[in-house]
Amino acid sequence: MIEPPENQPIAAEMPVCTASRLLVEWLRIGGQSFGGGSMTLILMRQTFVERTCWVKASEFDRFFSLVQIVPGINLLALAILLGRKVLGWRGILISLLGLLVPSVTITALLTALYVHVQNTEIAKDALRGFLPATVGLGLLTAYQMARTNLIAAQKEGRFSLAISLMVLAGCCVAVGKFGMAVLPVLLLAGVLEAAVMLIRHRKSSTGSALP
Repeated sequence: MIEPPENQPIAAEMPVCTASRLLVEWLRIGGQSFGGGSMTLILMRQTFVERTCWVKASEFDRFFSLVQIVPGINLLALAILLGRKVLGWRGILISLLGLLVPSVTITALLTALYVHVQNTEIAKDALRGFLPATVGLGLLTAYQMARTNLIAAQKEGRFSLAISLMVLAGCCVAVGKFGMAVLPVLLLAGVLEAAVMLIRHRKSSTGSALP
């Protein structure tokens, strides 16, 4: 049995989202975003869903799904959506500023340092260790998002859960086995699940209307 996550703290305990507080949170994310997109995504989820509770887990996952079908860097698009959600247009500007300034600065400094150490054995050994760590972080993020989706599907019934599992497995096979492009797979998965759930809701409505 999949248990729902605890994301319902008492309102009085939830930190208020102000411009200064939002900037501090994004500066913290930008300054700790080592390991690529997986690490940044984990920090975003921990900050907005688990620690501050400014965004529900289902909303975060919905935002992440949305940015997969838009061009550009999806983490920047996700930062825009999160900032708009919690503080409107000011949140968008603060989110981009707080995410980009520290990460760009640190990246520039590390690049300058790497030029001098790239041929050393220590640097080569360290780089070999980064890949499995990054993969592990990506798997953790995927598990957290899949868990939230499966919890919601389970609440809707076995049929909804089965559809979610089939879409999850089908997308993995389509991209990993057959090499299909990501965007068509995402669009097809969205249309398929929406159509199936629409048919189900119509049947449920018809059935409930019967005497």
